[in-house]
This record gives sequence, structure tokens and C-alpha cells, in this order.
Amino acid sequence: MKKFDTIEGLSEYLRISKSTVLLNDKANSNEEISNYNIEEIAVQSLNLNEVEELILSISFSKCLFLGCTMSDDLLHHLLPDNFIFPLLEVPFNTYPNKLYNKETLYNGFNHSNIQSYSQTLDKIVYDYYQSTLEKNSIKDTLAQRLHDHSITDTMHEFIANYDERKLVAIMGGHKVKRTDEMYIQVVQLSKTLTENGYLMLSGGGPGAMEATHFGAWMAGRTNDDLLEAATILAEAPIYSDDNWLATTFRVMDKFPSPLYNSLGIPTWHYGHELPTPFATHIAKYFENSVREEGLLALAKGGVIFTPGSAGTMQEVFQDLAQNHYESYGYASPMIFLNVDFWTKARPIFPIIQQMSDNGDLMNLNLGLYDNNEDVIKHLKKFLLSLH
Repeated sequence: MKKFDTIEGLSEYLRISKSTVLLNDKANSNEEISNYNIEEIAVQSLNLNEVEELILSISFSKCLFLGCTMSDDLLHHLLPDNFIFPLLEVPFNTYPNKLYNKETLYNGFNHSNIQSYSQTLDKIVYDYYQSTLEKNSIKDTLAQRLHDHSITDTMHEFIANYDERKLVAIMGGHKVKRTDEMYIQVVQLSKTLTENGYLMLSGGGPGAMEATHFGAWMAGRTNDDLLEAATILAEAPIYSDDNWLATTFRVMDKFPSPLYNSLGIPTWHYGHELPTPFATHIAKYFENSVREEGLLALAKGGVIFTPGSAGTMQEVFQDLAQNHYESYGYASPMIFLNVDFWTKARPIFPIIQQMSDNGDLMNLNLGLYDNNEDVIKHLKKFLLSLH
């Protein structure tokens, strides 16, 4: 089903289709254009009043209209043979046709006034979400599921522009400080991979996740630029610091217009952990389980696990299951960064390796390293093996 999320695209399609039918009618018969019918298209979050006259001149059937603004005349024209999904009264677009970014999630935020965050869409939706956990309203849960469906659909449209084998995710703790050695290592790794054509993904929050997108944001810039930016961020080392968000915006003001994209996939389920605005594209979900499975499924180029706590452990075993069963076509690398952590502090790598060697786990492509160069070599070797 062809989807339209811009008025320009829809208008052009309808005009060309109508003109084609008119030309055919003129050449072959005197049949009236009033019989012309558009079937099975989806129109998402558009103000159809802008093209009302054109739509009224065409018949539609088996079409989806998701959260569109329309006059009573348009509603009566389209209602009989189509599926019209109305907007629900919630503080977000139920059918978003674009991914979020720093402008849309943090609209109105001023880094000189950190209290301005309270008026942003991100905060308003988080407060709304918290209130719905008590109400348990079917309207709210339906609106959230419809929103998440549209986010997934739009996210897949975005990643279709990239080689799926160069989609790489970095997982790790949200409490990693901006001044930690691991944070800087992740920044440098992500920067290098981005410069080598990879699209970097993460859970879109603070800590190691932010480091992923900070590195991608700084890709193509000098190491001196990176050091200057990191010095600004170090003023608020951890996500709970009052100036965590403000220092991020100061860096983006200092180093605007990134040369590369990255994709963050956060959730309002953990809304107290602010999404990093360094991600140029943000697919923010309500339902965390959908977000977790989807993030790991997208990373067909591999997943890099940096030190983390329970959430990172969950992601390890969830990714392990996807690879064992080749749930998404083929297995991709599972790379563990920091040998001491994964063999002593959280000694799960030796267990996974032993089970793989014994044949209890199948199809695993494992790596355990301390330095970025070995990680990059592993990813490149995997990429070459698929050609």
C-alpha cells in the first residue's frame, strides 16, 4: 500500500493519476472522469483541507486516512468506502509520519534556562504517560500503540536508505559518566564507525547510549573539536546533573549541522532518563518491549556490548536468542568490549563461549576485545563475509 505523508506528494500523485485517466478517456471513450477511483493508499497526518477540491473530484475506496484533518464535506465524501482513523485527545500525534529530533522533542528548550524543559513535548508526554499508568484507560493504551506502530513504520522507511549490514548498535549503562574512560572510548569508536559508513544505533538515552550519538555527531570533525566538545559535556558528568541537557545543547550550538546521521531508540517507560538530542533521528516509544526487540533486530551489522547493569544483561541474552534462531535472516556479531568486565565483573562471556563451543548455542559470532581497532576489524570481517 502506497503511503503519503506530505501534501505535495499526495497532490502530485492524485493530479498525475487523474490526468492519466483523462488522457486515456479522451483517446478511447467518452467515459466521465467522475468514475475515476483511487484504491488502497494510506494518507498519514495531513491537513486534507489544503487539497479539498482535488480530493472531492476523485472517488476513493479501501484507503486509510490516519489522523488527517478534514472538513465535513471531505469526511462525508471519504467515509463510505474507506477507513478513517481519527485523532485521539492525547498530547502527542497518534500517527507520527516523521521520526523525532532535538527540535521536535525539545521544542522550546533554552539551555540558558534549564526549567524550560518542563514545557517541551518530551516532558509533557512523559508526565501524561505517568498519569496513564494509574488510570489504565483503553483510550490511552490504544493511542500509545497506534503511535508506536507509526514510529516503527517511519523508522523502517528511514533505515531503508542504508545497507542493513552497516547498522550497528552499541549497548551499555545509562550511568556511565561523561568523564569515564569507557565513555570516551565509545565516543571514539562510534565516530570512527560513522566515518566508515555505518549508521550507529542505541537505546537513545544517557551514558554509553549518549556516547554513541555524540561520537556520530562529531564524525568528520577534528580530534581537537572532539576534545573541546567533551570538555563542555564534562561540566555535567552524569545524566542526573541539572545541566546535563543544557551542556548538550551548548555543544550542538558550538558544533552544529552534523555531517552524518544516527538513530536513537528511547522510551517514555524510562522517561526520567532524557533522550540524547545528539541522535539526529529519534524513534521514541511508549512500549519498552517493542523498542528493545526492534532495536536489536535492526542491528544486523552487529551489536557492541559495553559494561552495563541489568538492562544490558537483558539485551545480551535477547540478542543471543535472535542470533541462535536466526530470527531476522542471519546472525550478526555480538562483540563484548572490556575483557575484564565480561570475564570477571560480569562473567557471562565465558559461559556463552563454552555453550557455543559445545553446540548448545548455534550461529553465534562472538568477539571479546579491549580496544576499538579489534572491534572495527571484526565488523569489517563480518561485512566482507556477506559479499
